[in-house]
Amino acid sequence: MNYKRNITAFSLIALVSIYAQCNKSAHPGGSASPPSFAGDGSLAVWITKSDSSVLLKKANTLRFVPGTATSAAIQVDSAQAFQGIDGFGYTLTGGSASLINQLNSSVKAALLRELFGNDENSISISYLRVSVGASDLDPAAFSYNDLPAGQTDVQQDQFSIAPDKKDLIPVLKSILAINPKIKILASPWSPPAWMKDNGATKGGSLKREYHESYARYFVKYIQAMKAEGITIDALTIQNEPLHPGNNPSLLMLADQQRDFIKEALGPAFKAADIKTKIILYDHNLDRPDYPISILNDPEAKKYIDGSAFHLYAGNVNAMSQVYNAHPDKNLYFTEQWTGSTSHFNGDLKWHIKNVVIGTMKNWSRVALEWNLASDPAYKPHTPGGCTQCKGALTINGDQVNRNVGYYIIAHASKFVPDGSRRVSSTELDGLSNVAFVTPQGKKVLVVLNEQNMDKAFSINFNGQQASYTITANTVATIVW
Repeated sequence: MNYKRNITAFSLIALVSIYAQCNKSAHPGGSASPPSFAGDGSLAVWITKSDSSVLLKKANTLRFVPGTATSAAIQVDSAQAFQGIDGFGYTLTGGSASLINQLNSSVKAALLRELFGNDENSISISYLRVSVGASDLDPAAFSYNDLPAGQTDVQQDQFSIAPDKKDLIPVLKSILAINPKIKILASPWSPPAWMKDNGATKGGSLKREYHESYARYFVKYIQAMKAEGITIDALTIQNEPLHPGNNPSLLMLADQQRDFIKEALGPAFKAADIKTKIILYDHNLDRPDYPISILNDPEAKKYIDGSAFHLYAGNVNAMSQVYNAHPDKNLYFTEQWTGSTSHFNGDLKWHIKNVVIGTMKNWSRVALEWNLASDPAYKPHTPGGCTQCKGALTINGDQVNRNVGYYIIAHASKFVPDGSRRVSSTELDGLSNVAFVTPQGKKVLVVLNEQNMDKAFSINFNGQQASYTITANTVATIVW
């Protein structure tokens, strides 16, 4: 995480926020899965208000009437389709897994069903990111092949995922029992320290002499997880490769990542018949040149599925710049944090506008918030890791509080499953929006009113219109 940049951005939001963060320990009442409307012309609406007075509650049902509104209308055209959607979710950090795993068994089972199930009380998370080895939200930095100083293991004979068998793997297995189709993306924060030119978990660069060994490390990781019944759908090469100040971390410049992929990782995956997708970059949108420069190399590009991004710097529209340069490759939005010093009001609106709506409008297949869970002191974290990262959940013993990150993702994940597709929805001044069609044929429109006044508008669809007034500073998910 590029925390210094992000703290500044969210501090600005905090200045204009007029409401404090409001954690709710109870499950959001009234939340329900979208019903099947069977073409009866009705639309269901779920809303969250930025003052946290209403949290993912079902509002009044709307109804289509014949005709097309000519002003203040969002035109939804399901015949004009764009990218497929793989899902919405979080990073299940090692710290998140440990907090969840220590819950009382009945509390844990109910929470996981709420997060990953598909019933009326679930938010149906369909995509997770995990770390390869430790992220900075583990209690300590580790890799799967840590050795005493001066020792090496080029063949990866001592490789072991044992550190993940205490919490992460058991929690993943419980999740897979609920949703066997959930997609999992893996990201490393650092190679084993003995592979790096500084011999440390923090910073430094991968030595070229260890390219093949590091590729072998990833092959063994994917195979070891598969042996546990866990399929790694995709792998980013390095979390935040231009931010070596975290612990753990690695500096990996674009030419280094390019050469590692085309000379080592790509061939190693091919030789081992690994189907896991290779994804570039996994860092901020101020540097679209990084993934574009690698994709411009045809020998590297043939192994690459796409590029991943964060938004602690840059503009979300830069995703389209990468898409336009290489429209045959996929895009993923893999991380955005909410912090201890920011507030529900600003976070809800900024993240819905940028992470949910903005990334989808700019070709992303996923939208992920950062850590799923933290404790009341924003732990665990490594020495030098993030001290202000607020989980979507705060877990204190067996008490679970749902924070703003929960509702940001829930407004999409609950209604837009894996296999959906983004479709055309026109812009309307003051109302950011994005539309989808689900595999079941339902239409989903996410609308944000970030103004301090209510806003009346119409939804035009297939020669019909439905009128709705969205209250000030509110996000609505509308389903028909």
